[in-house]
Amino acid sequence: MRSNNSKNRARPRLACEISADRVLAARVDEGWDTIEVYSGQDLPEGTVVPDLTEVNVLQRQALTHAIEDALGKTGARNRDVTAVLPDAAVRVVLIDFETLPQKHEEAEAVVRFRLKKSLPFDMDKARVSYHAQSAGAGVKLVAAVALASVIEEYEAAFRDAGYSPGVVLPSMLGALGAVDARTPTLVVKVDPNTTSIAILDKEQLLLFRTLENTRGIHVTGEQLAEDVYPSVVFFQDTYRSSIERIYVAGMHDPESSVAALSAQTGASEVKELVDSRRVGRNSGAAVPNSELAAVFGALVD
Repeated sequence: MRSNNSKNRARPRLACEISADRVLAARVDEGWDTIEVYSGQDLPEGTVVPDLTEVNVLQRQALTHAIEDALGKTGARNRDVTAVLPDAAVRVVLIDFETLPQKHEEAEAVVRFRLKKSLPFDMDKARVSYHAQSAGAGVKLVAAVALASVIEEYEAAFRDAGYSPGVVLPSMLGALGAVDARTPTLVVKVDPNTTSIAILDKEQLLLFRTLENTRGIHVTGEQLAEDVYPSVVFFQDTYRSSIERIYVAGMHDPESSVAALSAQTGASEVKELVDSRRVGRNSGAAVPNSELAAVFGALVD
Protein backbone atom coordinates (compact mmCIF):
# COMPACT_ATOMS: atom_id res chain seq x y z
CA MET A 1 0.00 0.00 0.00
CA ARG A 2 1.31 3.45 -0.85
CA SER A 3 0.20 6.91 0.14
CA ASN A 4 -1.69 8.99 -2.42
CA ASN A 5 1.13 11.51 -2.81
CA SER A 6 3.92 8.99 -3.21
CA LYS A 7 6.69 9.93 -5.62
CA ASN A 8 8.38 6.55 -5.45
CA ARG A 9 9.73 6.01 -8.94
CA ALA A 10 10.93 2.55 -7.96
CA ARG A 11 7.41 1.16 -8.32
CA PRO A 12 6.45 -0.51 -11.63
CA ARG A 13 5.37 1.56 -14.62
CA LEU A 14 2.91 -1.19 -15.47
CA ALA A 15 -0.36 -2.01 -13.70
CA CYS A 16 -2.76 -4.80 -14.47
CA GLU A 17 -6.20 -5.25 -12.93
CA ILE A 18 -8.04 -8.55 -12.77
CA SER A 19 -11.80 -8.52 -12.33
CA ALA A 20 -14.51 -11.14 -12.81
CA ASP A 21 -15.02 -10.30 -16.47
CA ARG A 22 -11.89 -8.61 -17.75
CA VAL A 23 -8.15 -7.98 -17.49
CA LEU A 24 -7.03 -4.36 -17.87
CA ALA A 25 -3.39 -3.35 -18.35
CA ALA A 26 -1.83 0.11 -18.52
CA ARG A 27 1.59 1.75 -18.78
CA VAL A 28 2.31 5.20 -17.35
CA ASP A 29 4.41 7.74 -19.23
CA GLU A 30 7.88 8.78 -18.10
CA GLY A 31 6.46 11.77 -16.23
CA TRP A 32 4.18 9.51 -14.20
CA ASP A 33 1.36 11.85 -15.14
CA THR A 34 -0.59 10.14 -17.94
CA ILE A 35 -1.59 6.63 -18.94
CA GLU A 36 0.43 6.34 -22.14
CA VAL A 37 -1.22 3.16 -23.41
CA TYR A 38 -3.78 0.69 -22.07
CA SER A 39 -5.39 -2.53 -23.15
CA GLY A 40 -8.35 -4.68 -22.15
CA GLN A 41 -8.96 -8.38 -22.59
CA ASP A 42 -12.32 -10.01 -21.81
CA LEU A 43 -12.33 -13.18 -19.73
CA PRO A 44 -14.49 -16.24 -20.41
CA GLU A 45 -17.31 -16.46 -17.89
CA GLY A 46 -16.28 -18.32 -14.75
CA THR A 47 -12.53 -17.77 -15.21
CA VAL A 48 -12.30 -15.67 -12.05
CA VAL A 49 -14.85 -15.71 -9.23
CA PRO A 50 -13.67 -13.15 -6.64
CA ASP A 51 -14.19 -14.25 -3.06
CA LEU A 52 -12.63 -13.70 0.34
CA THR A 53 -12.43 -17.35 1.43
CA GLU A 54 -12.90 -19.58 -1.63
CA VAL A 55 -10.75 -20.39 -4.65
CA ASN A 56 -10.81 -17.38 -7.01
CA VAL A 57 -9.04 -18.50 -10.17
CA LEU A 58 -11.02 -21.37 -11.69
CA GLN A 59 -9.42 -21.30 -15.15
CA ARG A 60 -5.78 -20.42 -14.60
CA GLN A 61 -4.69 -20.93 -18.21
CA ALA A 62 -7.39 -18.60 -19.54
CA LEU A 63 -6.41 -15.93 -17.00
CA THR A 64 -2.72 -16.32 -17.84
CA HIS A 65 -3.41 -15.89 -21.54
CA ALA A 66 -5.51 -12.77 -20.89
CA ILE A 67 -2.77 -11.23 -18.73
CA GLU A 68 -0.15 -12.06 -21.34
CA ASP A 69 -2.26 -10.50 -24.12
CA ALA A 70 -3.28 -7.34 -22.24
CA LEU A 71 0.19 -6.57 -20.88
CA GLY A 72 1.85 -7.49 -24.17
CA LYS A 73 -0.17 -4.84 -26.00
CA THR A 74 1.22 -2.10 -23.74
CA GLY A 75 4.60 -2.53 -25.42
CA ALA A 76 6.46 -2.55 -22.10
CA ARG A 77 9.89 -4.11 -21.93
CA ASN A 78 10.06 -4.34 -18.15
CA ARG A 79 8.30 -7.33 -16.61
CA ASP A 80 7.59 -5.79 -13.20
CA VAL A 81 3.91 -5.04 -12.65
CA THR A 82 1.51 -3.78 -10.00
CA ALA A 83 -1.18 -6.45 -9.70
CA VAL A 84 -4.62 -5.04 -8.90
CA LEU A 85 -7.03 -7.60 -7.45
CA PRO A 86 -10.83 -7.61 -7.11
CA ASP A 87 -12.17 -5.85 -4.01
CA ALA A 88 -14.19 -8.96 -3.14
CA ALA A 89 -10.93 -10.90 -2.66
CA VAL A 90 -9.37 -8.50 -0.12
CA ARG A 91 -10.76 -7.04 3.09
CA VAL A 92 -9.80 -3.45 3.88
CA VAL A 93 -10.21 -2.44 7.52
CA LEU A 94 -9.66 0.83 9.40
CA ILE A 95 -8.34 0.34 12.94
CA ASP A 96 -7.70 2.95 15.63
CA PHE A 97 -4.69 2.60 17.93
CA GLU A 98 -3.37 4.80 20.69
CA THR A 99 0.16 3.79 19.71
CA LEU A 100 1.91 1.17 17.59
CA PRO A 101 5.24 -0.56 18.27
CA GLN A 102 8.16 0.90 16.30
CA LYS A 103 9.43 -2.48 15.10
CA HIS A 104 7.56 -3.77 12.05
CA GLU A 105 7.34 -7.35 13.31
CA GLU A 106 5.82 -6.24 16.62
CA ALA A 107 3.42 -3.82 14.94
CA GLU A 108 2.22 -6.48 12.51
CA ALA A 109 1.60 -8.90 15.38
CA VAL A 110 -0.60 -6.27 17.08
CA VAL A 111 -2.49 -5.61 13.84
CA ARG A 112 -3.06 -9.32 13.26
CA PHE A 113 -4.37 -9.70 16.80
CA ARG A 114 -6.88 -6.87 16.30
CA LEU A 115 -8.04 -8.34 12.99
CA LYS A 116 -8.36 -11.88 14.29
CA LYS A 117 -11.97 -11.69 15.45
CA SER A 118 -13.30 -9.65 12.55
CA LEU A 119 -12.33 -11.90 9.63
CA PRO A 120 -13.82 -15.22 8.46
CA PHE A 121 -10.49 -17.03 8.15
CA ASP A 122 -7.40 -17.97 10.14
CA MET A 123 -5.09 -14.95 10.40
CA ASP A 124 -2.12 -17.33 10.45
CA LYS A 125 -2.99 -18.07 6.82
CA ALA A 126 -3.38 -14.44 5.80
CA ARG A 127 -1.22 -11.75 4.24
CA VAL A 128 -1.47 -8.31 5.80
CA SER A 129 -0.35 -4.92 4.52
CA TYR A 130 -1.00 -1.69 6.36
CA HIS A 131 -0.46 2.05 6.25
CA ALA A 132 -0.49 4.21 9.38
CA GLN A 133 -2.23 7.59 9.30
CA SER A 134 -1.85 10.13 12.06
CA ALA A 135 -5.14 10.64 13.91
CA GLY A 136 -4.69 13.39 16.48
CA ALA A 137 -3.09 11.81 19.51
CA GLY A 138 -3.46 8.30 18.07
CA VAL A 139 -2.99 6.30 14.89
CA LYS A 140 -5.61 5.29 12.34
CA LEU A 141 -4.41 2.25 10.45
CA VAL A 142 -5.53 1.22 6.96
CA ALA A 143 -5.05 -2.55 6.74
CA ALA A 144 -5.52 -4.76 3.68
CA VAL A 145 -5.79 -8.46 4.46
CA ALA A 146 -6.42 -11.54 2.33
CA LEU A 147 -5.83 -15.26 2.46
CA ALA A 148 -2.30 -16.02 1.30
CA SER A 149 -3.67 -18.82 -0.89
CA VAL A 150 -5.96 -16.38 -2.72
CA ILE A 151 -3.13 -13.89 -3.35
CA GLU A 152 -0.92 -16.72 -4.57
CA GLU A 153 -3.54 -17.78 -7.16
CA TYR A 154 -3.34 -14.38 -8.83
CA GLU A 155 0.43 -14.09 -8.47
CA ALA A 156 0.87 -17.49 -10.10
CA ALA A 157 -1.12 -16.39 -13.15
CA PHE A 158 1.12 -13.32 -13.54
CA ARG A 159 4.28 -15.41 -13.21
CA ASP A 160 2.96 -17.94 -15.74
CA ALA A 161 2.49 -15.02 -18.13
CA GLY A 162 6.11 -13.99 -17.60
CA TYR A 163 5.57 -11.03 -15.27
CA SER A 164 6.64 -10.26 -11.71
CA PRO A 165 3.82 -8.90 -9.49
CA GLY A 166 6.04 -6.97 -7.08
CA VAL A 167 3.17 -4.81 -5.79
CA VAL A 168 -0.27 -6.27 -5.05
CA LEU A 169 -3.26 -4.20 -3.94
CA PRO A 170 -7.08 -4.28 -4.08
CA SER A 171 -8.87 -2.33 -6.76
CA MET A 172 -10.39 0.46 -4.64
CA LEU A 173 -7.12 1.23 -2.86
CA GLY A 174 -5.50 1.46 -6.27
CA ALA A 175 -8.16 3.91 -7.42
CA LEU A 176 -7.66 6.11 -4.36
CA GLY A 177 -4.16 6.92 -5.59
CA ALA A 178 -5.76 9.34 -8.06
CA VAL A 179 -7.97 11.15 -5.55
CA ASP A 180 -7.52 14.75 -4.48
CA ALA A 181 -8.90 14.55 -0.93
CA ARG A 182 -7.92 17.84 0.68
CA THR A 183 -11.61 18.43 1.45
CA PRO A 184 -14.32 15.89 2.45
CA THR A 185 -14.48 13.57 -0.54
CA LEU A 186 -16.64 10.55 -1.34
CA VAL A 187 -15.35 7.94 -3.80
CA VAL A 188 -17.71 5.31 -5.20
CA LYS A 189 -16.39 2.52 -7.41
CA VAL A 190 -18.60 -0.11 -9.02
CA ASP A 191 -17.54 -3.46 -10.49
CA PRO A 192 -19.52 -6.56 -11.53
CA ASN A 193 -19.48 -7.93 -7.96
CA THR A 194 -19.09 -5.06 -5.51
CA THR A 195 -19.71 -1.42 -4.78
CA SER A 196 -16.81 0.07 -2.83
CA ILE A 197 -17.22 3.29 -0.87
CA ALA A 198 -14.48 5.46 0.60
CA ILE A 199 -14.64 8.82 2.36
CA LEU A 200 -11.48 10.89 2.78
CA ASP A 201 -10.58 14.28 4.18
CA LYS A 202 -7.26 16.09 4.50
CA GLU A 203 -5.70 13.20 2.52
CA GLN A 204 -6.75 10.72 5.25
CA LEU A 205 -8.97 7.69 4.67
CA LEU A 206 -11.80 7.91 7.22
CA LEU A 207 -14.31 5.33 6.00
CA PHE A 208 -14.09 2.29 3.74
CA ARG A 209 -16.82 -0.18 2.88
CA THR A 210 -17.25 -2.86 0.23
CA LEU A 211 -20.83 -3.91 -0.46
CA GLU A 212 -22.13 -6.83 -2.49
CA ASN A 213 -23.39 -5.55 -5.83
CA THR A 214 -26.07 -7.64 -7.54
CA ARG A 215 -26.80 -5.03 -10.24
CA GLY A 216 -23.36 -5.01 -11.91
CA ILE A 217 -21.98 -1.94 -13.67
CA HIS A 218 -25.46 -0.97 -14.90
CA VAL A 219 -26.52 0.30 -11.48
CA THR A 220 -28.53 3.54 -11.73
CA GLY A 221 -27.68 6.80 -10.03
CA GLU A 222 -30.66 6.44 -7.70
CA GLN A 223 -29.60 2.92 -6.69
CA LEU A 224 -26.05 4.08 -6.09
CA ALA A 225 -27.25 7.00 -3.96
CA GLU A 226 -29.29 4.54 -1.90
CA ASP A 227 -26.22 2.31 -1.40
CA VAL A 228 -23.98 5.15 -0.19
CA TYR A 229 -26.56 6.85 2.04
CA PRO A 230 -25.70 4.98 5.29
CA SER A 231 -21.99 5.73 4.85
CA VAL A 232 -22.63 9.42 4.21
CA VAL A 233 -24.86 9.69 7.29
CA PHE A 234 -22.24 7.93 9.42
CA PHE A 235 -19.54 10.31 8.21
CA GLN A 236 -21.67 13.39 8.84
CA ASP A 237 -22.65 12.25 12.33
CA THR A 238 -19.14 11.13 13.30
CA TYR A 239 -17.06 13.95 11.86
CA ARG A 240 -19.62 16.78 11.88
CA SER A 241 -18.78 17.54 8.28
CA SER A 242 -20.44 17.32 4.86
CA ILE A 243 -19.23 15.79 1.62
CA GLU A 244 -17.96 18.48 -0.77
CA ARG A 245 -16.70 16.41 -3.70
CA ILE A 246 -17.67 13.03 -5.17
CA TYR A 247 -15.74 10.85 -7.60
CA VAL A 248 -17.41 7.90 -9.36
CA ALA A 249 -15.79 5.04 -11.24
CA GLY A 250 -16.75 1.83 -12.96
CA MET A 251 -20.34 2.69 -13.90
CA HIS A 252 -21.70 1.93 -17.34
CA ASP A 253 -23.43 5.35 -17.37
CA PRO A 254 -21.57 7.57 -14.88
CA GLU A 255 -23.53 10.67 -15.87
CA SER A 256 -26.69 9.14 -14.40
CA SER A 257 -25.15 9.28 -10.92
CA VAL A 258 -24.40 13.00 -10.88
CA ALA A 259 -27.83 14.38 -10.02
CA ALA A 260 -28.73 11.58 -7.60
CA LEU A 261 -25.50 11.72 -5.62
CA SER A 262 -25.47 15.49 -5.54
CA ALA A 263 -29.02 15.55 -4.19
CA GLN A 264 -28.19 12.85 -1.65
CA THR A 265 -25.11 14.55 -0.23
CA GLY A 266 -25.35 18.22 -1.15
CA ALA A 267 -21.92 17.94 -2.80
CA SER A 268 -21.21 20.73 -5.24
CA GLU A 269 -18.94 18.63 -7.45
CA VAL A 270 -19.63 15.12 -8.80
CA LYS A 271 -17.41 13.77 -11.56
CA GLU A 272 -15.63 10.72 -12.93
CA LEU A 273 -12.43 9.74 -11.16
CA VAL A 274 -10.44 9.23 -14.34
CA ASP A 275 -9.58 12.46 -16.14
CA SER A 276 -9.82 11.66 -19.86
CA ARG A 277 -7.12 14.24 -20.58
CA ARG A 278 -4.64 11.98 -18.78
CA VAL A 279 -5.46 8.81 -20.71
CA GLY A 280 -3.57 7.95 -23.89
CA ARG A 281 -4.24 5.44 -26.62
CA ASN A 282 -6.08 2.15 -26.36
CA SER A 283 -4.37 -0.84 -27.98
CA GLY A 284 -7.02 -3.47 -27.26
CA ALA A 285 -10.75 -3.97 -26.79
CA ALA A 286 -12.83 -0.87 -26.10
CA VAL A 287 -12.58 0.15 -22.43
CA PRO A 288 -14.56 3.08 -20.98
CA ASN A 289 -12.43 5.54 -19.01
CA SER A 290 -14.63 4.93 -15.96
CA GLU A 291 -13.29 1.36 -15.77
CA LEU A 292 -9.64 2.47 -15.73
CA ALA A 293 -9.80 3.95 -12.24
CA ALA A 294 -7.74 1.31 -10.43
CA VAL A 295 -4.86 1.09 -12.91
CA PHE A 296 -4.95 4.88 -13.32
CA GLY A 297 -4.70 5.50 -9.58
CA ALA A 298 -2.07 2.81 -9.11
CA LEU A 299 0.24 4.46 -11.64
CA VAL A 300 -0.16 8.24 -11.82
CA ASP A 301 1.06 10.89 -9.37
